[in-house]
Amino acid sequence: MTVYRLHYFPESGNSYKLALMLTLCGRSFEPVWTDFGGGVTRTAEWRSTVNEMGEIPVLEEDGERLTQTAPILLSLAERYGRFNAHDAKEQFGILRWLFWDNHKLTSYLATYRYSRAFTPSPDPYVQNYFRKRIDDYLAILDRHLQNRSFVVAERATVADISMVGYLSFPKEETGYDLAATHPAVHAWLGRVAKLPNWRSPYDLLPGK
Repeated sequence: MTVYRLHYFPESGNSYKLALMLTLCGRSFEPVWTDFGGGVTRTAEWRSTVNEMGEIPVLEEDGERLTQTAPILLSLAERYGRFNAHDAKEQFGILRWLFWDNHKLTSYLATYRYSRAFTPSPDPYVQNYFRKRIDDYLAILDRHLQNRSFVVAERATVADISMVGYLSFPKEETGYDLAATHPAVHAWLGRVAKLPNWRSPYDLLPGK
């Protein structure tokens, strides 16, 4: 059985995506807390020994270090036959939404939330710019989910697991009350939360 070690920090939605995927697939992992706030990922030593890209998360599989959340999710889906595509059309759909999520939703929401919740004085002009972009992306997602249960298929796929990552944190951090502003997104998050073995971010990856 593959032995997993997940280098993470608890505020990272991308760390949560991998932890959730492993948990939903019934796989255990050793959590390796990383002092992201203290700047360890920016050190030459960490980049030479853990991840040359200077990013969290890092998933070790039997000692081999893997980086970049989306391809890791796809690899795990293929390995365990869970949350994967059933045909070429679904595979295209999964890739389409994964790329959109990484370029649009996760990219802007992660930065906006980090500045809003974890920095002392975020620039209001920058935050307003991010907020307008996120509003647009959430509106796109809300419309897409109005007449479907999940993003790509009538069951959850890795596209869903990726896209819930940063939307699963408390509204006090994200600044969004999705039940009030984006009801289809809120309902979808509820469906994902009913998947067997689902756990919330800070329950699954506690801090120090």
